[in-house]
Amino acid sequence: MSDHEDKGAVPGGAANNRRSFLRNAGVGTAAAASSVIAAPAIVRAQSPIRWRLQTYSGAPLGAHVIKPHIDAFNKAANGEMEIELYYADQLVPTAELFRALQNGTIDAVQSDDATMASPADVGVFGGYFPFSCRFSLDLPVMFERYGLNQIWKEAYDEIDGVEWLCAGAWDPLHVFTREPIKSLADMNGKRVFGVPTAGRFLSRYGLIPVTVPWDDVEVSIQTGELDGVAWCGFTEAYEVGWADVCSYALTNNICGAWCGSYFANSESWAKVPPHLQQLFLSTADQSHYYRQVWYWGGEAQLRVTGEKMELTSIPADEWAQVVKDAEEFWDEIAQTSERAARVVQIYKDYTKVQEAAGYPYR
Repeated sequence: MSDHEDKGAVPGGAANNRRSFLRNAGVGTAAAASSVIAAPAIVRAQSPIRWRLQTYSGAPLGAHVIKPHIDAFNKAANGEMEIELYYADQLVPTAELFRALQNGTIDAVQSDDATMASPADVGVFGGYFPFSCRFSLDLPVMFERYGLNQIWKEAYDEIDGVEWLCAGAWDPLHVFTREPIKSLADMNGKRVFGVPTAGRFLSRYGLIPVTVPWDDVEVSIQTGELDGVAWCGFTEAYEVGWADVCSYALTNNICGAWCGSYFANSESWAKVPPHLQQLFLSTADQSHYYRQVWYWGGEAQLRVTGEKMELTSIPADEWAQVVKDAEEFWDEIAQTSERAARVVQIYKDYTKVQEAAGYPYR
């Protein structure tokens, strides 16, 4: 026995223990490495959350008002969630969007409250509410700084099955027709495709709101079933082809911005993890910004350089009567519910501040 060996040691013990340690360490390391490598495969194997979202708009318009949002979300979701986009009337008729959302036929909707037949008492303010806005920035300011966000959330929290997510501004409301409108009397008897609340207001001047599927509007104007549209501004009229079948554009606008929102089915929204909920809201905000710039930039440009429609205007003294009538209309709506009265009061407060601020706000 060597003088350096421990008499009580097992022959070759140190070497055996060393080999055993390395062997076991190798097994552990391999197992750990296998575990690390396998983890992403497990994540990828999970089925992504799938939603079906239908918008109020047809495909030509949808290319600007919704598709950039859905494309951005699907890319950023990195396979964890995928939203299938459907345009106006593809899954359900637009007037049935709310019901379909509530019962889970679709997972999400982009629309104004009135067009989708929302039963909420704030539904009448969705779309175009006469003279509630003069400019597109007015709308998000009233939602963010004057309390409309809280009122809309409160209203939809009372309705089972639907989550209101956020609102944004679209374009102003002009009237585009085959025959010119140069006075209030010229509105009488003209059949127009339009949004509910604005149509209800304009009907006092003889304008007749008519509902047809969005994709049928252009043909309906060509065949004479419709005399025009009271649905959008210049940007949209040129983009979707309505400027090709309407010869005249009324420069007096009824409202400076359409109010549209995103809604989700409550169960569908609850199944989305918080980070993807935030991603949806963030990309929606980006969509609101893109849309506002796209619309605003086109309105002035097409009014000045567009050659498809002749511009007409109702004289200022006649139009002053329309503005006065709108004030009475506001008061009528305010009487329908306590919550509606709060919305109208916000409109009045905001308008008073803007008028007092003067140039460049009014």
